[in-house]
Amino acid sequence: MASLALRALRKTYPNGTTAVHDISLQVADGEFVVLVGPSGCGKSTTLRMIAGLEEITSGQLLIGDEDVTDRPPAQRGLAMVFQSYALYPHMTVAQNMGFALKLAGLDTLAVRAKVEHAANVLQIGPLLARTPRELSGGQRQRVAIGRAIVREPGVFLFDEPLSNLDAALRGQMRLEMARLHQALGATIVYVTHDQVEAMTLGSRIAVFNGGRIEQVGAPLALYHRPATRFVAEFLGSPTMNFLPVRHDGHALLSSAAPDALLPWPAPAPAGELVLGLRPEHLPPAADGAEGTAQLTLQVEHREHLGDLVIAHGRLGDGRTPLTVKALAAQAGHLLPGARVRLRPDLQHAVLFDAQGRALPRPA
Repeated sequence: MASLALRALRKTYPNGTTAVHDISLQVADGEFVVLVGPSGCGKSTTLRMIAGLEEITSGQLLIGDEDVTDRPPAQRGLAMVFQSYALYPHMTVAQNMGFALKLAGLDTLAVRAKVEHAANVLQIGPLLARTPRELSGGQRQRVAIGRAIVREPGVFLFDEPLSNLDAALRGQMRLEMARLHQALGATIVYVTHDQVEAMTLGSRIAVFNGGRIEQVGAPLALYHRPATRFVAEFLGSPTMNFLPVRHDGHALLSSAAPDALLPWPAPAPAGELVLGLRPEHLPPAADGAEGTAQLTLQVEHREHLGDLVIAHGRLGDGRTPLTVKALAAQAGHLLPGARVRLRPDLQHAVLFDAQGRALPRPA
């Protein structure tokens, strides 16, 4: 395996459109890094520049200690798995997996050994004699991954490999991907727009927005300590709640909840700010408890997800939406039509300035 370094990579097309703006990212040997973001944010373009399928306008790409910025794809020591499986329909599984090795001039016995090893890793040994039309979607994806494994690349690149699978199969394949990474110790760069894949697979996540990297870090670090409102909003389901507030020097006041006074003993700029609260950080206020650090939610709709309940409603102003998530056993109060008093857990809250940047939390 090998490390990977992106140094100020830029992609500008002939019409003047810049899809990727001078991004830099270091991927350690054996690391699983996920590039995540909405459609059109530049993550797939970045992956294609790494692969050599898109020309790099400026910047530098290193694999290991070698500068491969201008090398053709075949000389970069990479293997890429695409969203479409791109299997040859007239070939068997074994022939599909070994085709690149055969073109490279390896003898038949060596090709067979590498194919059988990869098939065992992916648990598709019994399928080697079948053709793609005899396989399920998940089995075809395993074959596409096996075709990459046999080449023993320095870096694996995955471009939304699970997006064509149904929800149940995606969940199963996420486990397979995690197991594969553990078994191979591979260096992986993985592109997805699915935040669940990003949170469960990546040892680190790079969140893309508008052709730039918004934040890089461990999944839980990004979830609990987003650097910007965009990251906070993109990661998490349901998404983070946002309340307009202002700081009076000691606490936060909100027009959405005029009676609430939320302690915030940390410096904050004057003017309009935004308080971010995750749905799971809005527990009910204790019976009989009084205090100004409370929000009143008018529940409008309730989703029961078995072990969890998600309640949607509005705050006291009747306009600002708020979502609450709770364990089903503790959510008897979250009924449509109910007025519920909540005590926000401000230890997990995030305060954003007018530009959407996270501000320091109280000590």
